[in-house]
Amino acid sequence: MQFTLSNVIYLGAAGRQVGHVAVSGDVFAKGTTGRSIDASSYMILPGLIDLHGDGFEHHMAPRRGAVKDLENGLRATCSELAVNGITTAVMAQFYSWEGGMRGPDFANEVISLLRDQPAYTSVDIIPQLRFEYLMRDYWDRAAAMIREFDIPYVVLNDHVPHEALAKGKKPPRLTGQALKAKRSPEAHLALLQQMHQGQGAALHDLPNWIAQFPNVLFASHDDATKSQRHQFSQMGVKIAEFPETEEAARAGIELGEAVILGAPNVMRGSSHKGNVSARDLVTQNLCTALASDYHYPSLLQAALQLSTEIGFENAWPLVSSNPASVLGLNDRGSVSAGQRADFIVLNPDMQLEATFSNGRPAYLTGEFAARLLT
Repeated sequence: MQFTLSNVIYLGAAGRQVGHVAVSGDVFAKGTTGRSIDASSYMILPGLIDLHGDGFEHHMAPRRGAVKDLENGLRATCSELAVNGITTAVMAQFYSWEGGMRGPDFANEVISLLRDQPAYTSVDIIPQLRFEYLMRDYWDRAAAMIREFDIPYVVLNDHVPHEALAKGKKPPRLTGQALKAKRSPEAHLALLQQMHQGQGAALHDLPNWIAQFPNVLFASHDDATKSQRHQFSQMGVKIAEFPETEEAARAGIELGEAVILGAPNVMRGSSHKGNVSARDLVTQNLCTALASDYHYPSLLQAALQLSTEIGFENAWPLVSSNPASVLGLNDRGSVSAGQRADFIVLNPDMQLEATFSNGRPAYLTGEFAARLLT
């Protein structure tokens, strides 16, 4: 495709400007090219880059146990991503003791699909493995999977209910979790206790496990303290994903590392778990980038909301150029010549009417669709 959107508002290197945006093939072009399309009153912004999203679970398995068609589930996921302006999405797949669609076997199916069926992805999908690192018996198996599928991004999770176990209490929702993982409640409790007791040894040995993958991005999940962020940083884990406190977020920024916060938290104004407010951290410059977390629509909503408070020039990098930098993707994240033509089109009411991925429409509707197709 070759076309030029003329008389359009766009976010460029010098902030918001009025002019033209040209697309030639899969990149933005310098000057003008192809057919000229009047885009008066529309705004062009870089496509959103989502550093962590697990909303795909609703498409892959609409009901618990109802895993029928992963290929169509992936198609539906891509459609939802495009409708919400996300042109590059990190698919955050669990590798967890929780079992089911968060277990190791399901993770293998999903990551295999992403490798073998790229035609089903109208937007760019990047796999992320959310590894529950206290699963010591699975370290070798997870390492083999990372190598086999060339997984570029691993998040170290620990969702073991340590507080309850340390007090000798039975964790909440134990029976439901056990049934989901196809274990008896007694076996599930024994596994949780084993992982709880092995936490110190796992943290001691974790740096050697991480060192196997010098070219893989590693993130820690839910850091709660400055010392915890420093501990992971010394292991080579340079991304703090969803820190729970201002202390932990500030430690990440002071270390010159990436701090990823949840867009749903921004929209709520607070964490659903009672943790620090992402909105407060953004206003204190303690945020590198936002992620959709469990709700794909929230990323665009949060970016637009923040743009009214801190301006597009400050808000939009949180969902475009900054996450591109975190992922080491130098070919996207801005509307400029030579960059991958990933962009969204907003009408005067700030409603999304088009999403272009790699120069091609992934979502198209409204008056803009009529102008493009006339």
